[in-house]
Amino acid sequence: MFNRLKTLNVLPRWIILVIDLIIFSLAALLGYLLRLNFQIDGLYQYDFLRGVLIYTIAGLIASLLTRSFAGIIRYTGIQDTLRVLYGNLITLTIVSAINSLSENTIPYSVALIAFLVSLVFSISYRLLVKELFAFYRTIPQTQKKVLIMGAGRLGIMTKQLIDDDTRSNVKVVGFLEDNPRKIGRVISGVKIFSATDEFEKVVSRYQPTELILATSKLSLEKKNELVDKSLEFGIKVTSIPSTDQWMGGELNINQIREIKIEELLGRNTIVLNNKFISQQLRNKRVLITGAAGSIGGEIVRQIIRYFPSKVILLDQSETGLFEIENEIRSIKKMDESLVSYVADITDRIRLRDCFKTHKPQIVFHAAAYKHVPMMEMNVPEAIVCNILGTKIMADLSIEFDVEKFIMISTDKAVKPTSVMGATKRAAEVYVQSLNDFLINIDAESTKFITTRFGNVLGSNGSVIPIFKRQIQAGGPITVTHPEITRYFMTIPEACSLVLEAATMGEGGEVFVFDMGKSVKIVDLARRMIQLSGLVEGKDIDIVFSGLRPGEKLYEELLDDNENNMATHHPKIMIAQTRKLDFKEVKDFVGSLECLINKEQAVDKENDIIRILKSMLVEYKSQSSKFEALD
Repeated sequence: MFNRLKTLNVLPRWIILVIDLIIFSLAALLGYLLRLNFQIDGLYQYDFLRGVLIYTIAGLIASLLTRSFAGIIRYTGIQDTLRVLYGNLITLTIVSAINSLSENTIPYSVALIAFLVSLVFSISYRLLVKELFAFYRTIPQTQKKVLIMGAGRLGIMTKQLIDDDTRSNVKVVGFLEDNPRKIGRVISGVKIFSATDEFEKVVSRYQPTELILATSKLSLEKKNELVDKSLEFGIKVTSIPSTDQWMGGELNINQIREIKIEELLGRNTIVLNNKFISQQLRNKRVLITGAAGSIGGEIVRQIIRYFPSKVILLDQSETGLFEIENEIRSIKKMDESLVSYVADITDRIRLRDCFKTHKPQIVFHAAAYKHVPMMEMNVPEAIVCNILGTKIMADLSIEFDVEKFIMISTDKAVKPTSVMGATKRAAEVYVQSLNDFLINIDAESTKFITTRFGNVLGSNGSVIPIFKRQIQAGGPITVTHPEITRYFMTIPEACSLVLEAATMGEGGEVFVFDMGKSVKIVDLARRMIQLSGLVEGKDIDIVFSGLRPGEKLYEELLDDNENNMATHHPKIMIAQTRKLDFKEVKDFVGSLECLINKEQAVDKENDIIRILKSMLVEYKSQSSKFEALD
């Protein structure tokens, strides 16, 4: 029987129609028999053959009108059931109309009984066929058993998708839930178990090979707990994407994907004061430098939600600008209110033209060189871009009456041990001292705000994409040191906090973000190996390559001499940083600029670093050739 089901494609519609007509006929006959208490002799008194024929013809007309025979039976759903109901109601209506025109052709009691019988039989055989197909797909050839975390709407939809997918040999063996009101109940023949108390029992009993996370209400802590338990038992963990990522607004079986490490390192949703951000950005001209980068690009994506009058995307990468502009235009119709400006932030003439043409009111300065070992080997470029480029942007912002200048900094600026970190700290010092200078001379000018945070997940050059590529290549995964740790936050989270800090800033602040707990990089690597279904030491190795030039073991968000002040947002603090006089800072930066511009300078790099170290007493090189200068 099941072999026939396997080879059978879709039952022709005319066969379904014939079956329905047979049911109409039998229902009418049964209506007469029940009406007569099964006294067969009484049938001929009512001319039952004529009555059965009329009822069947009425059923045929109703079926053609409602097309109740058009659905694929093994996918019978609510819509198909409703069509069957409407068909039977129309049949009853037609028979009743005939009765009113002709004297009691079919007794009303017989018609009503026939209606109920045909309705039950028509729906029942459809559901029976559907269950037979479902049962057939879950017997002997079933190879994969899955658990679904979440017995809500999303979990039920996921089970339905799995049940309807005829190509897979998958069986849902249980739901997991934290809601005590749902635990112990049964949905579509599948029991709901406690995710906290019954996980091990369910795994031992059913031996599932996969856990699907199908709920949007799962806290990060609970998600991590479930993933850890699953990996301990060798269970693969997958998840359902958020509703805004569904293709065509509908969930597809192919959208069930392996859970990403970023989903386990991020944090619970940040609550923002969107009304206040909107007041600050609505109808404003906003310039974003480094707009083609991971941070700058996300700032652009978030800013357009608040209806600025113009958004100017500035970057030296033409390809990156092309891609982010196309992406934004596909999201929102902006026409001439979105401008791409190819420029280097160290080109004062080109930048002046941008400011003069577009007159930005708010500037987000995300452009910078950020790669620690690379900048350790290319000191002049780090100075030119990170310090002098920031100076040019800040000076032009004052010249063209920009309201707010928000600089994107890094935790590597805290007690810097690298050229990159030192240049970002110097840029912080420049804009902060410039802001204090403007206040001291009572100048109503640009407010300079700095935001400082750690590593972001998935940014260009970050560790996670590198590990992913190494895993795909079969390894080994390279970690610099077994004790190295880093703070992580997602790109959207970091940029959301940047917008919040930008709106609350009054000028001169260095905002630091709550980065949560630091993560051991080697533990991160091991977890990524497990999530890939591999075994460390067997399928792939981890090797330690040693700290790179300028690299720290531990990142810090505050200097030893810095304190922080709370703000109205629990994840944003204000660092009480060491203040420097603007004239002194300007002299230091001027000295760096003069040295950079010297074509033939003996020991140029060391002279640059000496000036930088004299400006920043906290800058102590580590694992670097510049340690000798400390």
